[in-house]
Amino acid sequence: MVRANGAVSLRELARVVQTSEVTVRRDVRALEAEGLLDRRHGGAVLPGGFTRESGFPQKSHLASAEKTAIADIAAGLVGEGEAVVVGAGTTTQELARRLARVPGLTVVTNSLLVAQALAHANRVEVVMTGGTLRGSNYALVGSGAEQSLQGLRVSRAFLSGSGLTAERGLSTSNMLSASVDRALVQAAAEVVVLADHTKLGRDTMFQTVPADVMTRLVTDKPPPQNDRAGTELQALADQGVQITVAGVAQTGGAEGAAQAHGGGGSGPGGRGGEPGRGGEKGRREMPMPGQRRNHPQGAGSAGPPGASGPPQLRSAPSPPDQGQGGGRVADLAPRRR
Repeated sequence: MVRANGAVSLRELARVVQTSEVTVRRDVRALEAEGLLDRRHGGAVLPGGFTRESGFPQKSHLASAEKTAIADIAAGLVGEGEAVVVGAGTTTQELARRLARVPGLTVVTNSLLVAQALAHANRVEVVMTGGTLRGSNYALVGSGAEQSLQGLRVSRAFLSGSGLTAERGLSTSNMLSASVDRALVQAAAEVVVLADHTKLGRDTMFQTVPADVMTRLVTDKPPPQNDRAGTELQALADQGVQITVAGVAQTGGAEGAAQAHGGGGSGPGGRGGEPGRGGEKGRREMPMPGQRRNHPQGAGSAGPPGASGPPQLRSAPSPPDQGQGGGRVADLAPRRR
């Protein structure tokens, strides 16, 4: 199944082989040890970073709770009356469902799933690109999509992808999708990447958003044993990317998001809490090093001096309007150099 689809969820595997998810998880772990596949949160993929892109049915079941928490936070970045572009993906589809409640919003998208999520939102105007339909992810791609974005200017772009590293930024496995995503980036003053921890440290064929173009990354907290994801997060923060970590609701309570401490001093940071942006009210923004393209300027305050090694995480207060995700929000600061 993994070879045929590129990725598969543990739930689907358990259904097909008619056994428990506990048994499937043990078998997947054994197959990973033999190099036959790679485990992901809630599923498995073909081994190696340059695998072909999974289809929508497979991706929709992977890290679904994490995607919901990420979408809750990202929706708080959008204010009334804004114009934004939203790329294709299962995480951006979750975001679109929440954007339906923002009055006066204009959303430009190449995703049929995003457009469908907003189809009945009376106060949201949806503008679709042209292009050729790519059935595996229900996205419009090709020269028609790219040409329809020429001359467009919006406040920010929300994009997802197949992999994210500090070295290459966001990437995807399909050349046509990557080309349209780059056109979406060119249309936006700020670029917000939505990527759950299963994509951190994974590199795929076609670069879409270099790290130095990313304004913000909204992600979830990697498991403690996932050292690679934590290392990539810190490296992205050291490059000046504003990192926001969304907590994921767990059985019996909510798992708080975390805040990593950076070095002493102060410097240019991301946008602070602005009136009208529910997800950002009352949030403390951590300073980022240097001024980079697409980065708004604002004041920030630093964490304890002398931090080193992997990020040290602690709880941060939940934004007041974040009622559905069950998680909390925090920002990752660069280490002191």
